Amino acid sequence: MSGVRRLTNVLAPGYARPGDLEDPTRGLRSAVLRYRVMAYIVGTGLIILVFAGVPLQYGANVPQVAEIVGPIHGFFYIVYLLAAVDLARRARFTLLQMGAMIAAGFLPFLAFIIEHRVVVRLRASGLLEDPRAVT
Repeated sequence: MSGVRRLTNVLAPGYARPGDLEDPTRGLRSAVLRYRVMAYIVGTGLIILVFAGVPLQYGANVPQVAEIVGPIHGFFYIVYLLAAVDLARRARFTLLQMGAMIAAGFLPFLAFIIEHRVVVRLRASGLLEDPRAVT
């Protein structure tokens, strides 16, 4: 069994550590922060692309905005996917919840809505403390 664990640590470091069983929410706060930052970046990039880049490209024959913002959004969407999958794994979300997080990068404004719902859900479940709460 140790050979399988070593292979898993090489292929996916940080995902097969013995401490994860004792504390499955280890690193959850930083995973939430990474996810939230990437959700805002991807959401903003998609809004710029859809509401400025595409109309300029097809309406005014100015493709520069779409040519610049499109690949940047694509790169950040891949980083967003990694952050979403990491958070979903740490918070033990269902496949449907993870699918909603992944699909949020395809529709304008949906990334902001899903990000808000994810944080509210984590706070309601007690996995994430509310920074505004007075102790």
